Amino acid sequence: MIVEHLNLVDFRNYPTADLSLLPGPNVLVGRNGQGKTNLAEAVVFLATLGSHRVSSDAPMVRDGLDFAVIRARLSVGDRRVLAEVQINRQGSNKARINGSPAKTSELPRYAHVVLFAPEDLQIVRGDPSSRRKFADQLLIQRAPRMAAVLGDYDRVLKQRTALLKSARARGIRGDALTTLEVWDDKLIALGTEIIYARLRLASDLQKPLVDAYTAIAGADHRPEMEWALSVSGGDPEEGQEMVLDGADRALSLSKGAEMFRAALIAKRQQELDRGLTLVGPHRDDLILRVRDLPVKGYASHGESWSVALSLRLASAELLRAESPAGDPVLILDDVFAELDADRRQRLAALTAGYEQVIVTAAVEEDIPEALHRHVVRIHAGTISDDREADDE
Repeated sequence: MIVEHLNLVDFRNYPTADLSLLPGPNVLVGRNGQGKTNLAEAVVFLATLGSHRVSSDAPMVRDGLDFAVIRARLSVGDRRVLAEVQINRQGSNKARINGSPAKTSELPRYAHVVLFAPEDLQIVRGDPSSRRKFADQLLIQRAPRMAAVLGDYDRVLKQRTALLKSARARGIRGDALTTLEVWDDKLIALGTEIIYARLRLASDLQKPLVDAYTAIAGADHRPEMEWALSVSGGDPEEGQEMVLDGADRALSLSKGAEMFRAALIAKRQQELDRGLTLVGPHRDDLILRVRDLPVKGYASHGESWSVALSLRLASAELLRAESPAGDPVLILDDVFAELDADRRQRLAALTAGYEQVIVTAAVEEDIPEALHRHVVRIHAGTISDDREADDE
């Protein structure tokens, strides 16, 4: 996939913006705070229906306005696709494909993007929500229908948790809360599908992760990943990690549903006491290890960066292998400033061969030669293309 042109209206600091991009490497250069990352964020939103910087959509709408628009002309295999999304400060977003109304969940069918950013260090060092977000955004790109599944799960979770809080406030205990069973059924059906998809994703990412880590770090530290699941009886969100044994990692939907229901029954009283839903994929954690030790708390700064970069590169390789539309677009957002010289060169060599790469940098000299091609300069929301300057 290639992004040929990006148009923004009232997105972040841009009243309007137009950016033309080429196949191969594209470099966006400008001091911090000028709007480089905003351009990258807009492309990422089309692919993942979310931002890597904020958890809600409202901050992406320019101050004082009700909505922002992202339009992108995409080359997807032999097709040209005009993808558009209206991000509303309040209410649901709206999408159009080639001018016709579409569900926003349709956008990731056309836009495949993998982002490398300084925030990626939080995937390996942050709380479990960072790792869940990484996995779920990749799930959406791999199977766009998962956007609806994840959205429905979040809605059921909020309603079920609201019921538990109300029951706690009214002093309702145990079996007296019969309406909870209706929400249990919905939570189990949606949650089991998410758990199953995440387990399969971790399995499919394992080999690309090992290959990417060895290439980036220049060493084989045996990187591994596995899910700690709340349906197994622990609470990974609170550090009580219980991973599946080898026989259970190939979890079927039916067995997963049985485990989910049993765990809900076992924790029913705790949920009523706390007014929280304590079982489900919203409580799970992706455990990352190198040298048989958890990355979080044991890995060095360099090892942590190697794992974070490897997760992104493994994601790109997985999408590249599965997509009939070609390579995903790689976005390297201010990442070279965070890396030592050796990792810069290794990452540049590994990514330069993708169909399209977008690099942002505050310091042009940070960009390795392998990626230093088409240069666009950003200053205070103004975009100037070096090709246009050369033509004058």
